[in-house]
Amino acid sequence: QVQLLESGGGSMQAGGSLRLSCAVSGRTISSTAMGWFRQAPGQEREFVAAIGKSGDSTTYADSLKDRFTISRDGARNTVHLQMNSLKPEDTAVYYCAARDGLAVFTSVRYYNYWGQGTQVTVSS
Repeated sequence: QVQLLESGGGSMQAGGSLRLSCAVSGRTISSTAMGWFRQAPGQEREFVAAIGKSGDSTTYADSLKDRFTISRDGARNTVHLQMNSLKPEDTAVYYCAARDGLAVFTSVRYYNYWGQGTQVTVSS
């Protein structure tokens, strides 16, 4: 059974940085594509970033690619999301996701496993 556990969320002033982590159990991350999504109150869940098997294959939401970086740590079976220059509009619950496959997708419907989410709150 694949389980995902996010950590690293919290409250932050605008301009600060946070690093989210997603610890994966039940599957090695080298055999699956991983993604980060976020959901603000009253909004649909939206794509943030994804990383493929090699770690060189990454994709980002256009509006976030200059501030956010996704990476994987194979030794710890963990995926990270480094978020810099945070803005109040980044406030959301951030979810880690994994899919049964190696191809990277940006749509929630391609991901089979989800974490419980971690809250990120950015104040101005």
